[in-house]
Amino acid sequence: MKKMKLIATFAIVTVSLMTACKKDNSSPSTSTSTNPVVIPLQTTVQATVPLASTSGFAILAGSTITNTDATTVTGDIGLSPGSSVGGFPPGILNGTLYINDGTANQAKTDLTAAYNNAAGRTCTDIVTISGNVGGLTLTPGLYKSTSSLALSSGNLTFDAKGNASAVFIIQIASALTVTSGRQVILAGGALASNIFWQVGSSATFGTTSVFQGTIMAMQSITFDTGATLNGKALASIGGVTMAGCTITKE
Repeated sequence: MKKMKLIATFAIVTVSLMTACKKDNSSPSTSTSTNPVVIPLQTTVQATVPLASTSGFAILAGSTITNTDATTVTGDIGLSPGSSVGGFPPGILNGTLYINDGTANQAKTDLTAAYNNAAGRTCTDIVTISGNVGGLTLTPGLYKSTSSLALSSGNLTFDAKGNASAVFIIQIASALTVTSGRQVILAGGALASNIFWQVGSSATFGTTSVFQGTIMAMQSITFDTGATLNGKALASIGGVTMAGCTITKE
């Protein structure tokens, strides 16, 4: 199997949340109860991230896949180069399990290419985001966080503005954390299959959280009790851990 090669991202940062515009497009301001942050519309249209054979997987991991309690996975599960998959049953798999075989190995190779593709994207109107993105609405385009990112206060909305083909790519330099009960909401025709999260380290999803999109994490992905993912959980090096959650491939 090919070794993981992480491509550095040379992005031109033109707008950040701390300099986002008011609703009336006047002078920049930060978010307050009377002056909410509005994410600027991007004119650069992002192409989808090519997942190739990885597209059939709900879960793909490098080291281990572990489940406890009544998890339901709809879509294939793959592990490469690891050999330990535990917890099915009691977990229910509506798909096929591939462990360190030709199918899983090829999917991991394609994941490497997809991760590097997302990490290497740049454009002149990229939007920088940071800290907690709860309460924001993101429109189609490319977003970049130079550190960790959290969804910990309010929900996050993706608005495709009526274009079901619109693509959203979120580059995160380190960790992604979604706290208990927080949700990602789709609006304006947005599809989970067109949202791509490139995570530089690990991703964690709290109890009863609801998340959308393809998660490509360099390290591990953890789902706490009752968490829901509509998308794909793809961990390059580490494992995927689940506890009574629901994961549906999109």
